Amino acid sequence: MDKVIVTILLMIGGVVASLAVFNGFYPAIIESSGAVTSATSKVSDRIECRIDIIQVADNSTGVDAWIKNIGTVDINSVERSDIFFGPEGDFYHVTYGGDTPPYWDYQFEGSYTQWKPTVTVRVTIHLASAPATGTHIFKIVVPNGIFDETTFSVD
Repeated sequence: MDKVIVTILLMIGGVVASLAVFNGFYPAIIESSGAVTSATSKVSDRIECRIDIIQVADNSTGVDAWIKNIGTVDINSVERSDIFFGPEGDFYHVTYGGDTPPYWDYQFEGSYTQWKPTVTVRVTIHLASAPATGTHIFKIVVPNGIFDETTFSVD
C-alpha cells in the first residue's frame, strides 16, 4: 500500500513539474515566434523596396532631384526620409519643410498621391542661395533604411 501511495505522489509531482516547465517555456516560445515573424516582415519590406535617383540638377535657388520607386512596395511617409546634400566632404542633413532655408519638400510626378512602384517623386532642396560650383553629393534615405546617393556637378 505504501508503494502505491508513493507512486501516485511521484506521478502527481511529475505532472505538476511538467506543467510548471511548460508554463515557463510556452510564453517565451510564443514571444520569440512573434519576433521572428516581425523580423521576417521587416526584411521582406527592405528586400522589396528600392529607389533610384534618376536626375539631380541645380536651379536658381536650390536643387531638384527626381527619385523613382523601382521596388515592388509602396513607400509611406516620404516626409520622414532623410536628405543629405552639399559639396563633397562638407555635406549636411537637410530638414523637411520649413520657412527658412535650407529645407526640402516633395511632390509626386503625375496625378499620384502615394509613392507606389514606378512613381517618381520630385524633391526640391530650398537653399538660401544658389549652390556653389563644384561637385555635390545628394543622398536620400527612406524611412525603412533603403537609400540611394549620387554626385553631380554645378557649373
